[in-house]
Amino acid sequence: MPDTTLFHFRDRTHQSQVAAILRRLPPVEGAPLVIESARGLRSRGHAVHAASFLRERRIVFDCTRSEFPRIFVHELFHFVWLRAGNPNRFAWEALMRRELEAGAGGELGWSAEWRKQVMAARDHRSRSRRWRDYCCESFCDTAAWLYSGAARHPEFTLAPRFRAARRAWFHEAFANGCLPL
Repeated sequence: MPDTTLFHFRDRTHQSQVAAILRRLPPVEGAPLVIESARGLRSRGHAVHAASFLRERRIVFDCTRSEFPRIFVHELFHFVWLRAGNPNRFAWEALMRRELEAGAGGELGWSAEWRKQVMAARDHRSRSRRWRDYCCESFCDTAAWLYSGAARHPEFTLAPRFRAARRAWFHEAFANGCLPL
């Protein structure tokens, strides 16, 4: 049974699902995260499935039971991104840059997809905030695709050859240790 002591549940809504998801992830380590549910989550005026509060070490969910694994992994990896260190973040950015240069369309989740659609060529060259946000979201969406257990989803639109490169990057980046939360 995976160690769920890194998670404090404000309610038991998702506790059993988190245990199942942790079995698919590399080991995780770090300070505890609070998991809670709320209705009517919004960001910038739009309904959202979840929100991560990095400084508070808290994730709030407003999603269906069937969507929870994908959304949970995505949100969890915002904490991993924060603690992954610049070498890993820069290596991920280089992979994303190579994809763009190869003309990769599609993504592995809507949060990365819409950011990819609004980027200008100058964004990745200048490492703009828009580019860095896209890289973070593509990282989190890729983790959700890899570890949530969802074999298919309408938001998984990235071509198989680019998926393979992302899978290889994740396996190499986290092969020798724990995911830092």
